Amino acid sequence: MNLETKWLEDFVALANTRSFSASARQRHVTQPAFSRRIRALEQAVGVTLVDRSTTPVDLTSEGQLFLVTARNLVEQLNESLGHLRGLSIANEALDIVAAHSLALSFYPQWISRLQKGLGELPTRLVAMNVGEAIHVLREGNCDLMLAYYDPYASMQLDAEVFPSFSIGQVKMIPVCLPSELGKPRWPLEGRDPIPYLSYTQGAFLGRSVRMLLKNDPLRMRLRTVYETAMAEGLKGMVMQGVGLAWIPDFCIREELTRGRLVRAGGEKWDVPLEIRLYRCSLVHKPGVEKLWRQMMKLPRDFLQA
Repeated sequence: MNLETKWLEDFVALANTRSFSASARQRHVTQPAFSRRIRALEQAVGVTLVDRSTTPVDLTSEGQLFLVTARNLVEQLNESLGHLRGLSIANEALDIVAAHSLALSFYPQWISRLQKGLGELPTRLVAMNVGEAIHVLREGNCDLMLAYYDPYASMQLDAEVFPSFSIGQVKMIPVCLPSELGKPRWPLEGRDPIPYLSYTQGAFLGRSVRMLLKNDPLRMRLRTVYETAMAEGLKGMVMQGVGLAWIPDFCIREELTRGRLVRAGGEKWDVPLEIRLYRCSLVHKPGVEKLWRQMMKLPRDFLQA
């Protein structure tokens, strides 16, 4: 018999939700992929575990019996891995994944401040896009995730599966090079077409900007000339005078202060976001859970950069 651990976790999730679609969202896979994994589990054990003729779905008698075994196996495996991976955070480096702009411009100041409250904290940081980071976190291949949070964006994480708390506030600001008079070269309040430096379709920050522009006539004046998923990539193109872009404020503070970049519009064009720290409740690592409790007790001054 060849069983995959993720199939057992899928089955336990389905037993809890009694819904293929809800379970697929919780497990962060498409519904067809989730259904195929449940079928694969049934083929591996040789019996039908799920009664698909009812709504919500129900477990067969064999499924009810197997659920006890599946839950025990998942819990025992998580507990064992937790002890192996996380017994001593003091001696083991903490693995953190973060959005590229947060890794470059936010993380150094934040981790330095956090260590003033917790003491020395060895860390390993990997920058990646949000979709990859969520998968890595859920699979237990990292300990914590730094990501942007926008309550109005379409993608939200299940708070029970991915508990989090706010560690910073940020604004996305429309910026461009200044003219010879120090005014924005491409003002949002004007009427002329604007060369627009955009986030790619799947980029989280791009969702937030699109929500801002969704019903505004301004979007008709924006002529996309460049796209990338990374805020730092857009910043580089803005600095070259290629066009206008929305950039997180902490990435461009120095440039704004020195007048190398200027706002292209007033504060009504800003996009407020949070920076949140996430962990995965499905992965039990005693060291990470202890660290999480310690962080929750710290004054906000130590948690927020």
